[in-house]
Amino acid sequence: MLFWLFLFKVKLVFSADTIPLPAVRFGFDTANSPNDVAITLQIILLITILTIAPAILLMVTSFTRIIIVFSFLRSALGTQQSPPNQVLIGLALFLTFYIMSPVFSDMYKNAIQPYLDGKLGFTQALLEAKKPLRKFLLKNTRKKELLTFIEIAKVKRPRTADDIPDMVLIPAFITSELQTAFEIGFLLFLPFLIIDFVVASVLLSMGMMMLPPVMISLPFKILLFVLVDGWGLIVGSIVKSFY
Repeated sequence: MLFWLFLFKVKLVFSADTIPLPAVRFGFDTANSPNDVAITLQIILLITILTIAPAILLMVTSFTRIIIVFSFLRSALGTQQSPPNQVLIGLALFLTFYIMSPVFSDMYKNAIQPYLDGKLGFTQALLEAKKPLRKFLLKNTRKKELLTFIEIAKVKRPRTADDIPDMVLIPAFITSELQTAFEIGFLLFLPFLIIDFVVASVLLSMGMMMLPPVMISLPFKILLFVLVDGWGLIVGSIVKSFY
């Protein structure tokens, strides 16, 4: 009985009218005015920017410094994969949005919103959007790195900050972030390295040379990190380092 009922339902489904599905078509048409070409180029540029948006987020924001410091912290603690990469990357992303929120707000207020309201053209809006970002990059870029990339690019030494080309400022900023992150990582290693030395010396004096010192020092490292509120100190120091 159930078999015949199933066959009857299948017959009803296939005998029903076909459900119309929407068709999507792409095509090309002749541009009737220069404005049509400009809009097309803007769309292509927007799609390109969206494609490389992850790289832009990594390179011209505070994300690089944060994730490198977190990696050094995990190595100094010796906790292998704890916290996992997903947790560290997620925390780094949220801290990046927190640190960069004033920059993004200025970009939206001075460039994106006027462009959407028709008060600014695309080129002018792009120039206005770059100003807050360039200010952030300049504030966190070392002069030594700037001079190095200016010499490498063989461009005329700029008189003002506005004269620095973007192709010089961005790599100088990235190099500065790497340098700062490694300096912070070195300072993070020092207290945990002292614990490793003390534990290794105690085990050696007790004749327990076959026992891995990491196995004994790891609980003390975690205990020290928890007692001094390590996450709060590190996150607070990273955020304050950008202001």
